[in-house]
Amino acid sequence: MGNEKHGDDPAKPIDLASSDPEYNGYPISKHRSCWVHVIGSLKARKKKISKQEAQKLRDFRLTAPCFLGNIPCRQRSKRRVKSKNSISKQTNRLDSGAFECYMEKLWSSFPEEKRTSFAYFDCQWFAWYRKASFREKVLSWIKREQIFSKKYVLVPVVCWSHWSLLIFCHFGESLQSETKTPCMLLLDSLEIANPRRLEPDIRKFVLDIYRAEGRPEKKEMIYRIPLLVPKVPQQRDGEECGKFVLYFINLFVEGAPENFSIEGYPYFMRKDWFDAEGVECFCEKLDSFGK
Repeated sequence: MGNEKHGDDPAKPIDLASSDPEYNGYPISKHRSCWVHVIGSLKARKKKISKQEAQKLRDFRLTAPCFLGNIPCRQRSKRRVKSKNSISKQTNRLDSGAFECYMEKLWSSFPEEKRTSFAYFDCQWFAWYRKASFREKVLSWIKREQIFSKKYVLVPVVCWSHWSLLIFCHFGESLQSETKTPCMLLLDSLEIANPRRLEPDIRKFVLDIYRAEGRPEKKEMIYRIPLLVPKVPQQRDGEECGKFVLYFINLFVEGAPENFSIEGYPYFMRKDWFDAEGVECFCEKLDSFGK
């Protein structure tokens, strides 16, 4: 969907593994084994770490498995990839290219009547927006999607190479509406990592989208759009976050109400909205896309 809009841009980043240069002060993008690097550097000091450093390490470990799960190996494969859309079935790890390939095929599997109510962003747009040099370009791409005419907009988010899903609901409606409530949902399969740490970036992102569209809503009203974090299935290891985002997209498109209202929240998004068998069946479906 988004590929044709920026695929010829020679200045765009290659991949998101290098888009976040540091986390809690530690330079992670320059170290493929960042966790080993951090531990090693602390040992080299031959002194006890401070409480602040200890907290940084605890925080880092929350997302380190996902980060390490998305970094390519240091050694390059001697086997050439036959197609840019090919998907590796040898790992649960998803980089941005594999995610987009899965997403395009998943999207095409939805009925037409579903797709007319939804739009989705390229999985790299949010990360690129966070880079000042790409911000204006990303906003121009988003403007082409006419998201204020859609009921729902799916926004894959990857920060520190951990995947989560942001959903805009009824952005085209009045911010005072009670039956079609403009709000945002943030679905994260690693709740322990504190999904709300993204809220400042998300709110600035949304404000700039409104401004780029020339919308009349005032900043104070836009910043009061509810950001809801429903309970969602949690990943079973450190490599599944990308596939869980695709799983959330599939479930939400299938079950989203005609009109999203805060009064009915969380609708179908309850603790029993999934089961282990459903996750397994969906992953098998994804694997079939790569054949």
